[in-house]
Amino acid sequence: MTSLVRAIPAAASDLALQHFQQRLTFETDCSDVQVSQEAGDVDFVLVDVRGPVAFERGHVPGAINLPGRLIDAQTLTAYPPDTLFVVYCAGPHCNGANKAAVKLATLGYPVKEMIGGVMGWLDEGFDLTRAVQRQANPTVACDC
Repeated sequence: MTSLVRAIPAAASDLALQHFQQRLTFETDCSDVQVSQEAGDVDFVLVDVRGPVAFERGHVPGAINLPGRLIDAQTLTAYPPDTLFVVYCAGPHCNGANKAAVKLATLGYPVKEMIGGVMGWLDEGFDLTRAVQRQANPTVACDC
């Protein structure tokens, strides 16, 4: 009897290697961001693409708030074209980071997604920074 896992055969090793290496060019994870920050090796701009209310309630330390809907050439004039942006949103249930990554790539910037977003950061046991204490609005998870 074949398991559901083996019902569809795995890709050949050379194809799997190519696939997983390529994925790493598009994404990073919360642990890599945190370890880089802790070591002082921050050669990227960490961008929380959620709205300002969500950002104020809690965001990854060191992140700037640039909601995805506001990303355009004018808002990025201060950044050289080789600036690596690492974008994140609320978590896997939100595609705001993907939308922001599309905008950044369209403008010619290198970009990676921090997979897991805020939920992934918290799952790793890392703390968020809170900008301002406001009454939480559970109906506003993301304004990206």
